[in-house]
Amino acid sequence: MKVNKIMAVKLMLSLALVIGFASCSKSSSKNASSATGWKINDKKGGFQLNTKYKKQQALPGLVLVEGGTFTMGKVQDDVMHDWNNSPNQQHVQSFYMDETEVTNAMYAEYLYWVKSVFKPTDENYKNIYEGVLPDTLVWRSRLGYNEQMTNNYLRHPAYAYYPVVGVNWIQAAEFAKWRTDRVNEATLEKEGYLKKDAKTKDVTAEQSFSTETYINAPTKSFGGNEDVVLKGKRGRSKDSTNLYATRSSGLISPEYRLPTEAEWEYAAASDVGNREYNSYKGQKKYPWKGSYTRSGKRQVKGDQLANFKQGKGDYGGLAGWSDDGADITNVVKSYPPNDFGLYDMAGNVAEWVADVYRPVVDDEASDFNYYRGNVFYKNKIGEDGTVELVTSENIAYDTLSNGRIMAKNFPGQIAQVPIDEKETYLRQNFSQSDNRNYRDGDRQSRRDFKFGSEEDSDTGKEAKRMYDSPIHNVTKDSLDNLVRTYDKSNKRTTLVNDNVRVYKGGSWRDRAYWLDPAQRRYFPQDMATDYIGFRCAMSSVGPKSSKKKARN
Repeated sequence: MKVNKIMAVKLMLSLALVIGFASCSKSSSKNASSATGWKINDKKGGFQLNTKYKKQQALPGLVLVEGGTFTMGKVQDDVMHDWNNSPNQQHVQSFYMDETEVTNAMYAEYLYWVKSVFKPTDENYKNIYEGVLPDTLVWRSRLGYNEQMTNNYLRHPAYAYYPVVGVNWIQAAEFAKWRTDRVNEATLEKEGYLKKDAKTKDVTAEQSFSTETYINAPTKSFGGNEDVVLKGKRGRSKDSTNLYATRSSGLISPEYRLPTEAEWEYAAASDVGNREYNSYKGQKKYPWKGSYTRSGKRQVKGDQLANFKQGKGDYGGLAGWSDDGADITNVVKSYPPNDFGLYDMAGNVAEWVADVYRPVVDDEASDFNYYRGNVFYKNKIGEDGTVELVTSENIAYDTLSNGRIMAKNFPGQIAQVPIDEKETYLRQNFSQSDNRNYRDGDRQSRRDFKFGSEEDSDTGKEAKRMYDSPIHNVTKDSLDNLVRTYDKSNKRTTLVNDNVRVYKGGSWRDRAYWLDPAQRRYFPQDMATDYIGFRCAMSSVGPKSSKKKARN
């Protein structure tokens, strides 16, 4: 009898455990909250979450670069003993990157959209189109005939798939923002949250799509046109929930942007395919394996692996043989990709990256996703308590140092203002809006620092800039004409300031020395050349890699 009772008790305990596990399993199902047990994604209302989301999809032009650690800097053939790329260990998160540079065809689509929406004939928008146009005069030379490129390189179909040049850093960053809006606009149209073909038929200057506006104030998107911005998928929502797509829906992608310097160098070095020795310690000289610029494979032995200047007066090699196939830039994908599947990470054109230039990468302050250039903004809130949108009457323009006028925002976007004490009070991780010269602007760092009061001998004002770069100024006279003032002081010691950006990689104008991914140079962000282009990047959300899972 005792044995039977013991068996019965054990059986009851087993059943209780099974029921308990079943109830736990039920409460943690995708349609129930594991915190409260409440229903989620209920059609009658309540919390909504996309529980069917699997993983981020690679958007047009992008390939995944799995993050990791690497040695940033350390040029292998450092004949210049240039201390601005001293080695330091960094880690970057996974991200997506354009497999090629942005081409003339891609940029021409941008120009077409801007010209169609913000018509240059309209007085309110006359400066917008001019502000996004590449500078085709970068091809001119005092002692060289290059008018063929000046007239044809940007527009002629023969150059459609060549990398765009003549684009300054500001224009490249604006292109990335425009691309974000167009891709998200197409996604929302496909999913039925926007009227079909509205992106081409219904768009105007006052009714254009902005991702941030749609997220923060969907009823104001497309100028508040309810015929375009649908309530629910294809306007069929019968309840008050899930009217508009949100970030939690998983449909809206992160923004396209310029890659950081650390991301670009990590992607170019592509140590992922170089495992026969400790490659992340900085052993790789080029984006490909080996110490030479020519291929060692039998089928293509001797072919150049990149487009670069091979010697004085030698931009391509001998005609018919020993040739890299180009004298200026070349069609993208003309040379083999690196181990991440990225093309032209050495040669063709050098590329803008997001960072403000400083001679030293401050790895003591950050060795994770390093980036110098953060300027934090927030949405401007109007008197009615809602976000304030830019209209044709309050577009902000910026006059660059070379006199070019560029729009800083566009109608339909949310107006931005610098963060203030509401965001910085008692914070440990940031204390101000502009962080471009963080840990790099103290007066003691200056070569000519003197204790006590110090004045700039040229301006008579207290010197607060660490880098004594020229101050060129553009103003307007009483007749609204531009007045360009040049800083002709012979006491300036550097060109470095908060408005110069890093560019990476060698170009068709550069010798092989500059093909090393660790090389870094800088150029004013509002100026352009015939050898600097760019490509876009996008942050990866979710796991570092979809190939590996953490052990339980």
